[in-house]
Amino acid sequence: MTSRRTFLHAAALTGAAATISPNVLLAATAPKKEKLGVALVGLGYYSTDLLAPALQKTKNCYLAGIVTGTPAKAEKWKKQYNIPDKNIYSYQTFDQIANNPDIDVVYVVLPPSMHEEYVIRAAKAGKHVWVEKPMAVTAKECQNMIDACTKNKRVLTVGYRLHHEPNTQEYVKVLRDGKIGKVLMVNCAAGYYDARTDHWKQKKEMGGGVMYDMGVYVLQGARLATGEEPIAVTAQQFTSRPEVYKNGLDETSMIQLVFPSGARASLQTSYGMNMNYLHVTGSKGTLRMEPYSAYNGQAGDWNGNKIQHPYEVPWQQTKQMDDDAEAILNNKPVLVGGEEGLRDIKIVEAVYQAARTGREVKIT
Repeated sequence: MTSRRTFLHAAALTGAAATISPNVLLAATAPKKEKLGVALVGLGYYSTDLLAPALQKTKNCYLAGIVTGTPAKAEKWKKQYNIPDKNIYSYQTFDQIANNPDIDVVYVVLPPSMHEEYVIRAAKAGKHVWVEKPMAVTAKECQNMIDACTKNKRVLTVGYRLHHEPNTQEYVKVLRDGKIGKVLMVNCAAGYYDARTDHWKQKKEMGGGVMYDMGVYVLQGARLATGEEPIAVTAQQFTSRPEVYKNGLDETSMIQLVFPSGARASLQTSYGMNMNYLHVTGSKGTLRMEPYSAYNGQAGDWNGNKIQHPYEVPWQQTKQMDDDAEAILNNKPVLVGGEEGLRDIKIVEAVYQAARTGREVKIT
């Protein structure tokens, strides 16, 4: 894993230095399509097991191309999904995607440290961009990505599948409608035991650490539940496996947020334990979702009223991509623009500062 990722990063730097020939005009003047062609950048677990299968079920988009640094993967995907040779790219040839009308959207599914570079390069190539969460490692990188897509008149959206998920949409509506009164306290947890020891999630320089990954889910849980942006945070981080989570990298994070209304949130996220729930206490009752952020099986209730819309994997990813493609096709706003990802990363940065200093950090 380490050697492959090292190769990918080196290849990325080589590709970035190559001459870029963006064709934004071609993308802007092309005839209206019924379905958008999507190229997946990075063919790890999420692309292989979830996004590619989901793209076989989408109505508004389809798997048109791939970008990979592994020739064997390219050959396998070519045969499995009948991808033309002209739609298969390496990291060195990535920028040539500008000249390919088959590809309308580039979906960046790489380690977070590589998101900024590939989002910007995709935007310069005249392609709309979907990027997996976390959006990037720093708020500055997020803003650079937003600016690049704005400058090139391309749509940028972050892969927050839960925004498209009907159980999530229902519990948010319940809370906005005041069914449990004023929100007073949010308790949310998202974590699993990760037995891996040499994945990018255990490498600080690649955007590892639980706060960037599972931590985004609990931040979203608190922000969606309150409908507000936090103004202050305290946090604690630790690891039970210092031989794996080195140099202060967080295996487990505990976060306490303060919101303008006075609502509070107590959040936990971990690579060292399994947990997955959202519990909201209001002045007139409670709402609970468990599991809260799983790929399927979401279930919950508010004051005894059931919330459960069952479906199968990879339905969430199918709906996410169909919703985003439909928005682009009809020139409408996407559900999760780059600004949403930016807001979460600003909080993540404040969490790390609070944990490092042991003090409350104001969030602006």
